Amino acid sequence: MAAPGNQPRTPTDPTEWVDRYGDTLYRFAVSRLRNRDSAEEVVQETFVAALRARDQYCGEGAEGAWLLGICKRKIVDFIRRRNRPDAGIGGELGSDPSKDFFDAKGNWRFDPRILKSRPEDSLEREEFWQAFRGCLKGLPQRQADVFTLRELDEMASHEICKELDISSSNLWVLLHRARLQLMRCMKSHLERWGVL
Repeated sequence: MAAPGNQPRTPTDPTEWVDRYGDTLYRFAVSRLRNRDSAEEVVQETFVAALRARDQYCGEGAEGAWLLGICKRKIVDFIRRRNRPDAGIGGELGSDPSKDFFDAKGNWRFDPRILKSRPEDSLEREEFWQAFRGCLKGLPQRQADVFTLRELDEMASHEICKELDISSSNLWVLLHRARLQLMRCMKSHLERWGVL
């Protein structure tokens, strides 16, 4: 008899997926897409795709992780569809605030890791993430999508370029603008916390 950890898991009945995994997938999709309706659509597409591919799930990994992997793919597909009509590089930034955040050599003027200096202060961390989500929501859609895929989902640059059908230089322009706008937005929060 095989050890319990070595036995393939029996997949959950698909009629139970929504109750078991729906909230988790929805929260994940909302955090990436910043829109409740879009997140609902992606989660529905996830369940439909999983239902069609359930014979491919062999039970070796966690079912929730398998569904999350499908959801990630559906988020990328959704972002690609949303960005396809507009092949531009995103909104204009206006004046370049880089001198506020970078020195002459292009290095950060402060170490962003300082935000983690008091990990025991969960209230401050939650305030940071609430402010960050608000700032991310204020970005032009295309910039937010690229930033989310690269920095939050840690997708490789070449994969983002392929999925969104953009050049690597376009990707870096979008990322640069997104980072600068996020830093500009977060500056007041950082000053309030005494980091800047």
